[in-house]
This record gives sequence, C-alpha cells and structure tokens, in this order.
Amino acid sequence: MKDRIQELLPELAQIRDTGLRDKIVAVWQDAIEMGGWDIKDLADMPFTLLVKDVNITFIEHVRTVCQMCVAMEKVLVDAYGDRIKINHDYLVAGALIADVGKLLEFSRQGGKFVKGELGKYLRHPFTGVGLCYRHDVPYEVAHLSAVHSKEGEGGFRSPEAIVFHHADFTDFELVGG
Repeated sequence: MKDRIQELLPELAQIRDTGLRDKIVAVWQDAIEMGGWDIKDLADMPFTLLVKDVNITFIEHVRTVCQMCVAMEKVLVDAYGDRIKINHDYLVAGALIADVGKLLEFSRQGGKFVKGELGKYLRHPFTGVGLCYRHDVPYEVAHLSAVHSKEGEGGFRSPEAIVFHHADFTDFELVGG
C-alpha cells in the first residue's frame, strides 16, 4: 500500500528526511485501514462535509493545500532569505497529515459520505494528532494538525502552522464555502 499512497500523494517526495516521509506514509496507511477505506475511496471522498454538494475531493484538497504551502514558503524565503525560518520538511509533512484524521471522522453509509460514529465525538484535528503519536511523528509536525482548524484558534502556531492554516482556509473559502 505504501507505493499506492506515494502515487496518490506525489508531494511526499518533497520531504527530504526519508524517516519522516516513511512516518507520514505510515500515518496514511493506518488511517486508511482504521477507517475501513479502500484507497480508491479517497478519489471520491469530498474534502468537507460542511458544504452541500462540494465538488472538490479530499485528495485534491490535501494536494492543493500542500502545493500552496510550498509556493508560499518559496515567496517568503525569496523575499526575506534567512530572516524567515520555515522547516520545509515539517511544512510539507504537516500539510499532508493535517486532514488525515478525516479518514476516521468520515464514513460511507448508503453510498454517501457522512460523519461517522467516531466523528461525532472527535474531529479530525484530534484524530490526526492521535495517528501522529502512534507513528512517532515529531510534535512539530503533529502540531499542524492540532492547530489548523477552529480547535487551534487563540493558541500558539509555529511558522509552518501559520502558513498551512492560511493556505487551508484560502482553499476552503474559495472552493468550499
């Protein structure tokens, strides 16, 4: 399944630290298995259940937001050089796992994607962090999942989390809201 996940998320190749990359793949594999999904399901899954008839898929959203993060990082580094400190690997890894908890939050019932039983109690930022801990993902990366959504409002956000948060909400507000 590792190869299929890497095909689904080619942005994984941008994580230079192979150990970190392997942990992110393991998080995805675990989420797919725990959620009872087939990897093919991810091509159909909407990126949000908050908007009726959204036509952007979960994987499109994850990949687009990750690419936006990388582009934002490039602009910031080009403009400010070493005065801005962004860990590229943490940014890409965090962007790729921030929403992975949706694989535990969502379920498919009667052909429709709905909030599953676990999702009634824990939103994806929480389950995403839990998955990260299961696979020894650095806290600097798990942090992006923890604080990217409303659950992170008012708390500390690392530079990587700030970039991700704005890319994520830009995408959500333009294509989902």
